[in-house]
Amino acid sequence: MDKLKRVLSGRDAEEPSGLAEVIDATSLSWGTRVKGFIACFAIGCLCSILGSCLLWIPKKGLVLFAVFYTLGNIASIGSTMFLMGPMKQLKRMFEPTRLIATIVMLLCLILTLCSAFWWRKAGLALLFCILQFFAMAW
Repeated sequence: MDKLKRVLSGRDAEEPSGLAEVIDATSLSWGTRVKGFIACFAIGCLCSILGSCLLWIPKKGLVLFAVFYTLGNIASIGSTMFLMGPMKQLKRMFEPTRLIATIVMLLCLILTLCSAFWWRKAGLALLFCILQFFAMAW
């Protein structure tokens, strides 16, 4: 279990003791990280489901859907930052093997909001949401 904690927290390699003490003093405990992950992931799922339900409201439904679905995906991505830390998360997202999926996902997040706010095209917003889902699963 300690090895899993070290790998997910980004402290896989041996570090000098002074630096290790500073990191330990400024980082969250493992229990707090798990609680943060669960809370953030639950909020992300709730926002995504709420956005899907709000899609059927006349006139403002598309905008509400795009905003809540996008916020849900951002919260879900942010939840993993509690487990590994923000810098390690960003490094892993932009590794060469994940770079295309990351770019597609971020681009689709922006295009979902653009299609809902400015272009007012429901079909495009749904297409970009589906592409967000596939890019995150990739």
